[in-house]
Order: sequence, then C-alpha cells, then structure tokens
Amino acid sequence: MNVQSILPVPELPPAFSAWFEEKGWAPREHQLALLARADAKRDTLLIAPTGAGKTLAGFLPSLVDLAGRKTVRRTNRPGGLHTLYISPLKALAVDVARNLTTPAEEMGLPIRIETRTGDTPAARRQRQKRNPPDILLTTPEQLALLLSHVDADRMFGGVKRVIFDELHALVTSKRGDLLALGLARLRKHAPDLVATGLSATVADPDALAGWLAPQNTEEPDRADIVTVAGGAQPDITILESEERLPWAGHMARYAFPQVLEAIAAHGTTLVFVNTRAQAELVFRELWSINEDSLPIALHHGSLDVGQRRKVEEAMAKNALRAVVATSTLDLGIDWGDVDLVIHVGAPKGASRLAQRIGRSNHRMDEPSKAILVPANRFEVLECRAALNANYDRAQDTPPIRDGALDVLAQHVLGMACSDAFAIQDLYDEVRSAYPYRLLTHESFERVVQFVATGGYALKTYERYARIRQRKDGLWRVANPDVAQQYRLNVGTIIEMPVLTVRLVSAKQAAQRSSNALRGGRILGQVEEYFLETLVPGDSFLFGGEVVKFEGIREQDALVSRTESGEPKIPSYAGGKFPLSTYLADEVRRMLANPESWDDLPDQVGDWLRMQRDKSSLPGRDGLLVETFPRGNRHYMVCYPFEGRLAHQTLGMLLTRRMERARAKPLGFVATDYVLGVWGLADFGQKIADGSMPLGELFAQSMLGDDLEEWMGESYLLKRTFRACALISGLIERRHPGQEKSGRQMTVSSDLIYDVLRQHEPDHVLMQSTWADAASGLLDIARVGSMLARIEGRITHQRLDRISPLAVPVMLEIGKEPVFGEARDQVLEDAESLIEEAMSAS
Repeated sequence: MNVQSILPVPELPPAFSAWFEEKGWAPREHQLALLARADAKRDTLLIAPTGAGKTLAGFLPSLVDLAGRKTVRRTNRPGGLHTLYISPLKALAVDVARNLTTPAEEMGLPIRIETRTGDTPAARRQRQKRNPPDILLTTPEQLALLLSHVDADRMFGGVKRVIFDELHALVTSKRGDLLALGLARLRKHAPDLVATGLSATVADPDALAGWLAPQNTEEPDRADIVTVAGGAQPDITILESEERLPWAGHMARYAFPQVLEAIAAHGTTLVFVNTRAQAELVFRELWSINEDSLPIALHHGSLDVGQRRKVEEAMAKNALRAVVATSTLDLGIDWGDVDLVIHVGAPKGASRLAQRIGRSNHRMDEPSKAILVPANRFEVLECRAALNANYDRAQDTPPIRDGALDVLAQHVLGMACSDAFAIQDLYDEVRSAYPYRLLTHESFERVVQFVATGGYALKTYERYARIRQRKDGLWRVANPDVAQQYRLNVGTIIEMPVLTVRLVSAKQAAQRSSNALRGGRILGQVEEYFLETLVPGDSFLFGGEVVKFEGIREQDALVSRTESGEPKIPSYAGGKFPLSTYLADEVRRMLANPESWDDLPDQVGDWLRMQRDKSSLPGRDGLLVETFPRGNRHYMVCYPFEGRLAHQTLGMLLTRRMERARAKPLGFVATDYVLGVWGLADFGQKIADGSMPLGELFAQSMLGDDLEEWMGESYLLKRTFRACALISGLIERRHPGQEKSGRQMTVSSDLIYDVLRQHEPDHVLMQSTWADAASGLLDIARVGSMLARIEGRITHQRLDRISPLAVPVMLEIGKEPVFGEARDQVLEDAESLIEEAMSAS
C-alpha cells in the first residue's frame, strides 16, 4: 500500500474487533488508513483493486463515529444526517445499502441507513427531509435537488462525511460538473466535512485527488491518496470458435451456443454488452437455445424499476444462472458469488473492461474470470489489446473535463431557489469546485445575467427572468413557480430523442417552402442523432427504399421518394462507446508488429498475412489509404483507428474536400477502425495524377473553414443547443402536472437558437453548444491529433480489387435492412465480396 503520509491509527471499538474476528477477517491496512485520515479530517482518495473492501473502508469511519455517539436521536433534530454516499447508479446505491445494513445489524449499531433515488416514493423522500437518516445513499441528481430547498442548511449542516463511490465514473461528464458544484455547496453548509473518493480504475490520480479537495483556498488543494497494490491477476480468455469469425456486425450470433455452454458450466455469470439493443438481442437469442431452461434474466436502464429490482434481488440470492446487462451493472455491485463475466463485443476501453471483469469473484485475493467474445475480426484485435492492457494494469479513463457553463447556470438557479446569494460569495464557492477552478469572474457574471434575463437577445421576454436582484444586492429566485419547475427538471441526463419520418410528395419537395413541406404518411421513427449530420438533398435507405431528406419541421423528419439509387449519406456503425485512444494505439501497434499475430486466432492471423501480401498494413503512426474499383463505383478506404466519432467527423469533412476536387463522392461509412468513401470518379487515378493530393486532402486546415461551413448547414448544432438549453433551465422538459413533448421542446429550442445565432452568437449557451459539439459529437481534438500524427506519413495503395482488410467496412455500407428477394441478393453479394478479396489471383 502506498500512502502520502502515515498517521496513527485509532483502535477499533470492541464491537468492531469482535465482528471482524467472528468473520475470520482482519481489517486491511488501507481500511485502517482511511479511518486514521477521517479522524485527522483529511480528504482521501482510495485507489484499490476490485474486491479489496473499498466500500467498507469508505464507511468504516462513519460506522465507528456513529457507534460512539452518545446523544440520543431526536426526531427532527438539526444535523441528523451524518454521512452522505453518492453513487453513479441507482442499483449501486441500493446494493451498497443492503450490504452495509448487514454488518450494522450484526454489530447491533443503532444506525438508520436509507437510500434516496428517483425511484424512492415521494412520501419517504419528504420524511427523509424532515427526519434524515444517519447515512443516506443517493445520486448526484438527488443531491442537487436537496440542495435547492430552503432547509438545505438544516439537513446538511451536521454532515461529517461524504463518500463518492466509483469516483472515476462520476467526474468525467456533466453529471460530474453538477456534483462538484454540489460538493462545494456542501462544504458551505458543513465546513468540517471529510470527503472520501473510492475507485478501482484511475488514469490520473492527482486530478481525481484535486477534485475531492476545495480549490482556491489556503488549504491544500489535493486529497491524500491511498493506493492498494496487488490483487490477483485476472483470468481472461478470448473465445475461440470453430465457426467462421464474422467480418462485420456487432451481435456475435456465431458464439451464442458457446456462450450458453459457458453459462451452464458456471454457477453465476454476468453477460455484459455495450448497448440496450445488444442486450435485448443477446437475451432473446440465449433463451431461444436454452433447452435446459437455465434461469437467465435481463437488466438495462429502459426496463421498469420494479423489474430491475427483482433481477437484482434474485442475483443477490444466487437464484439466477446469468444476467445479460449493460452498464447498469458494471460499477461496484458487490456480488462475490459471480463466477464468470462474459463480455459480448469489444470493450472499447481498458478501464471499462477492468471494471466489468471485477464483477466476477468480487474478492481481492482470488482471480476474476472473464471471456471476451469479439463480434467481428477487428474486434478480435481490440479484445487482444484490452486483454494485454488489463494484465499490464493500464488505465484509460477520460480526463476530468472543464466545467460546462450550462451546468453552472442550472446550479446558479438552484442556489437561488435555496437562499439569496451575493455574486462574489457564490463565485468564490463555485471556484472551489475543481472543474470551475479556472472560471473567470466575467464568465461567471455572464452566467448569472443569463439566468436573470436569458441574455441580451432574450431579456425583453419576462419568462426568461428566473432570478432577480433585491434591494440589498442579493439575488433570489423570481417566484415560487420557477423553483418548482427547477426541481422538476434538475439533472444533466438528456434522453436520446427520436424523430418521426414523414413522406412528402414530389410536388411539395419541388416547392421547398416551409408551408409546403408539411408531411403526410408516417414511415416510421429514427433516432435524432442519425439525422443531425444531414443537409437537405442527402438520401438514405429507410424501410428498404431510398428516400431523400427534405428537412426537419418540429419533430418530423420530412423525406420524399427519389429515383436515385445512390444513398448519399454517412452510415454509422459501432457500439455505444467510442474506442479509447489507448486501445486505438494498441491496435495500430499490433497491426504493425507481425510477431504479435501469433497471439491471435488463426483466422485473424491469416487475414492479416493475406492483407500484407495483397496490399500493406497500417503503420502505428501513419495512415494507409487504399483505392480500388468495384462495380460501377470507386472506393477509398482509410485506416486511422481513431474511433467512430472522429471518423464520422473526418468523413464529413473529407467528402466536402473530395467534392471540390471533382471526385464525385456519394457517401461514406465510419466504424471504430476504418473510414470508407465511395463515389463515381476514379479516386486512385486522381491521387496518382495529383488532382487530389493526399497531403492536401488530409491537411489540418479542414478543421477551420470546412468545419465551420459544414456545421452551419447541418442540424447538429441545433440539436446540441437543445440539450444545453434543457440543462441550463432555459426550456423545461416538465411543468407541474404535465410534460413537454419532444416536438414542443424542439420548436422552443430551434426558435431561440435562430435568434441567438443571428443577434448574440457569443451567448453563454452558444458557447456551451460549440464546446459540446467539439468534444462529444465531433471529437475535434482527436481528429486534429490524428491529422498531425499522419502528416507526411500517408501511404497510398492503388489496387485493382478490394483488399482483405477493407471487407468489413464494405459490408457495413450495405447493412441497412433489406427484405424479400433483395435480402438473398445482399447475402450473395457479401460472399462474392469476401471471395474476391481473399482469392489468390
């Protein structure tokens, strides 16, 4: 164990010593270290492998302190809440409460432990405010809600400990921004509270330790760090199958019989996937071949809370043989009886894999067991890279972000709901939160003015005046209705909206006017993110036919039929999570090192050797670009291995430059590994004769005017703006007794966006919108890093036919659903394409 300083360890009370002895345990060194640090009022970050007893270490100081309490508890006594525990997941809070209650009862401790999440009944939540428990386990959203009430000081004034579980998962998103601001407010109510962070996967310990400590004060700006070394080496294997490994796709159907065999051979198994769609499909497929009727359950965030709780309780009682789950169960659920973790699909990150594997055999001194099931050939490489990273204990959790201004606006409004504030006092408090430590006074004042008036362009509208300055100079919420709406809409999680696809006639499409484009028959629904990057005139496949995108009106995506047989839009492939930078680099390193191919299945090793013979392989720091004809099209396939988001942005900008070079691109497809572009001109010839030089095509300047021009034409900024407007509270999802439809929210946000873009382009929300688009949707920093890395290192292979490495992305081009006789033709074409790529001639 590594600690920054050694402090004297207080003796455990007799009841605790007896409890450990009765269990046949001894308190671990790091558990006693946290007890000592809490006694010395030192904020602490505990980094320990899964199964090391982090949760008990975090709560031990609270249990010891509460056990020695001499005062008799009185109903409604001020400061009744002693310890606050914050979890990223509802299920984790419930699970920890269950596991914490057991030792408290066994030691006879007079402690009340309760949970508070969005699923907690309203009556219990009201009682918790009047008569807080000793230990409350909750989520970031509930903390923000409680801090906005006028009696927040009474509830939190006596808090002595706050524990953040799975801290790495809390701090890298807007939820983390809101939580950091909440911690700053907690310290105002309870200046002596001690903060403890618990985590197993940490890439930057110093930054995480800084997040826990107050910034811009005379006190140290970093928490103590306690690091626990060791832990049994995990037992990880990659599934090897007699079946042919798929070239593309993300469902791994070929492996389901072997997955079921592994489930049958173990006591309890967690089957992790990356998306809810995968969870539904894997669960259904496993049940269809489950002839022995093994009890298998499903768990993901869209399921009813009652159903999720039943699954969790059955798992805790060892009544299930397997649970198919998404990220709802990959953080900290303490099930020591899980024998095996199966990960279907590539993990996308080394830290995410370590977190999920740790759910198996949740004990520090015994190895976790896991099987990785790659869904396609490129995923084999990613799984191998993740496996190696896990053995090397490498971490790739995202860095802590700078605090978002829309989140700050929400917090400012929440604090005005709680009590009147002075600008300088609240500014100092906000700056003590790590993500906002560099916030300028000017930016803060602009946020306050935005909350007060909506900004310069909106200040004439009374509805946007949510806080007012009193005669004494303090700011307070404008009226009780604003506070009520704030509490209905608190939080930073925005659900993914869908748009209705409506057909317009050819005559309406030709007129192209707002009044004409009203839309008729509904063809179906599509997630909004799919339409964000389109401009009117782009075409796409929907329901087996090609339609042309005409525009978005309110909550409808309007399309018309087109005789063009060439869909001209990007088609995205990949899981929910983007490929981490670390794993991307490891995959490129593996491709460039033939000696590492011996660790891969024969099918994959042979595939790479054939690629080397027919074309070449991507270098670790360069870029391989292949061009070849097929049918009546020409193709360009690039191998950046930078993740789906970066490739989507690169594809959008690249095709614009190719259009200017008269290469006549028709569309592109982006996966986590590869970018493929198709069109009518001979790409290889244009590169060879210098009319489309690769150095200029991939120049870093594409992130300048090209990006600005494309963003101005697309709907992406409007959709991103809507999320920022919702988080900031400018528009609300919910009103008392009603909820806005997606259509209503879209109309409101689009109108405001148009006004701000024309009259106040530097508005606080416009700043937030651009920042979100640049990082979350476009991954501009990663594209820029890639363009710099490959400058002067681009290799062009002009081929007369498709290469083996290009087969997966070519199959993705036609992955849209096709029905009837056409489906058989698509399958025949896929076999023909593979045969062409792998043939000897």
